[in-house]
This record gives sequence, C-alpha cells and structure tokens, in this order.
Amino acid sequence: MSRILVTGGAGYIGSHTVRALVKAGHYVTVVDNLSKGHKGAVDAGAVFIKLDLGDKDALVRVFDADDFDAVIHFAGSIEVGLSMKDPGLFMQNNVMNGVNLLEAMRVNGCRNIIFSSTAAVYGEPKVVPIKEDAALAPTNYYGFTKLTFERVLEKYREFFGFNYVALRYFNASGADLNGEIGQDYNPDTHLIPRVLKTALGKYPFLQIFGTDYDTPDGTCVRDYIHVIDLVDAHIRALDFVMPGGASEVFNLGNGNGFSVREVIAAAEKATGKKIPVKESERRAGDPAVLVADSTRARKVLGWKPMYSDLETIVGTAWKWHSTHPQGYADL
Repeated sequence: MSRILVTGGAGYIGSHTVRALVKAGHYVTVVDNLSKGHKGAVDAGAVFIKLDLGDKDALVRVFDADDFDAVIHFAGSIEVGLSMKDPGLFMQNNVMNGVNLLEAMRVNGCRNIIFSSTAAVYGEPKVVPIKEDAALAPTNYYGFTKLTFERVLEKYREFFGFNYVALRYFNASGADLNGEIGQDYNPDTHLIPRVLKTALGKYPFLQIFGTDYDTPDGTCVRDYIHVIDLVDAHIRALDFVMPGGASEVFNLGNGNGFSVREVIAAAEKATGKKIPVKESERRAGDPAVLVADSTRARKVLGWKPMYSDLETIVGTAWKWHSTHPQGYADL
C-alpha cells in the first residue's frame, strides 16, 4: 500500500477521499489549517496534522518525517465572489502555497501529485459539452489562480520530472452514502446545500438568479457530479501517475445538465417540503449551460460516474443535512 499526503483533507471532497484511501489500506496523512475544514470529518485511520501550507518550514518537516509516494492537493480558497474582492488571498492560497508544497515534494523526492482544479478555468465556453482542449479563459480570479497552478505543475513536470493529474471538477455535490460525512461550508456558495438548508428553515427563500436563459425552463443548467464519483476519479488518477505515467488533465462531470428548477423539484421530493423561491435578475458572467465532456477520463482512467441521477445526488445530500443540521457541530 502507498503512503499518501492529502492537503485540505478535512474539507468536503478531501474528507471523502481520505475515507476511501484509508478503507483501501493506504497510509494517509492529512494536513489542513481548518480554516474551512473540520477535524471531525477526517477518518480516524488517518494521521492529522494542523498545518498551513504557507508555513514552509513546518511543511518540510512533514515530508522529512515520512516517505510519501504521492500527494493529493485539495487545499485552497474556492469562493468565486471573494476571489474578485481579495485576489491577493487567492494568489497566496492557490498558487504560492501550492509552490511551497511542490518545493517540499521536490526536496524530498516525491514526484507524484493529483491536483484539485476546476471547470472555472474555461470561463464562458463557446461549445458545450466542454472538452479539455477548449479555450482557457477564466472570468474570475479563482479560475485564474487554478489555471496558473496547472501551468506551474506543467513546468515542474518539464524541469523536475513530476507526474501530475489535474482534475477539473464541475459541480461537486451529494454526500457519503451512509450520511456520516458531508458538506459543511460557510458561507454556502453551492446551489444544492442552499436549497436543502432553505428546506431546513436556515434561509427564508432560495434566490434564483435569472429565469430568461435559453434553456428548457429558463434557468441555468449545470453538471452536478456526486462526491463519491469524484473520489473514485482521484483513486484512479493515483493509479495512473504512480507508475510514472504521463501527466494529464481530465474533466470530471456527468455529461448531463440539470436546471436550477430541476434541482429545486428534486429537493422538494427528497425533503417533502415546498421550497420558497425568489426570482432575481441574472448574475454577470453566469453562462446558460455548463456541461462537461468527460470522455478522456472515461477512456484513459476507466472512470464512469455511478451516481449520476439527480435523485441520488440530492437524496444523499439531504441525508447528511437533515441528520446534521449544524454540520460537524452535531458530531
């Protein structure tokens, strides 16, 4: 079994991935500064170290103390709106801290890394479904920093022989199938948690931004991918890079789009409650449709989404939120 370091392993996708790695028998160390993550989300079988990637010396000591085979890098800032207000924070967390990580890896001889990237690198696509060779033109600073780090990874491959996989997620959603861990993020920036928390009475209504798009019901269409399917892709990506395989970029999405109104309807079915809504004007920069073409991941990694129906995605999220209305504070 391999020795894996997971940065941001106390976060939403990271904690689900750590759980799967431990279950598979890997030796897992998690580093997380807990600014957004939750220690209660970390599998008891993993070693946990509270650490900020900005602390170069502490990071080097982590590598000095172990002989890691690979790194899965989730840590970073993700709020799109905040990225436009505080670009310096995003450059520090998503690029400069990432370089600290790469340098610690380089000095200690670890050359394999899986990077949590984003579909935001594409900006507003001209062709949908979106392929990996689509134009890279992020419309927000979050996407810009993720794309910048992808390019840094490519240089570390070229200069130092790193092997990497950059996984460009679309809309991560859902929760652990047993409802034991899930998404607990403040502020809620994703549609499904906001819909379900509205059902729980935490918000007075759900705001729909734009009802006049060129879509079947006038609302935005997005590609939602279950977190368990994302985890599976990370495990497969590890298997791809560990033998020294060629570095690659993969889209991760279902290839199916669901509108805002379809998500609301699925939430009403799952919760048995009517979701109050408020219709508002479009937000600047919101494309009508964002759907992934994940053909490359299917062919190269042998990956296939197993939980792609909206009922399962929303249902597992509701199982988590309804049993943990205060998130990890309930544990």
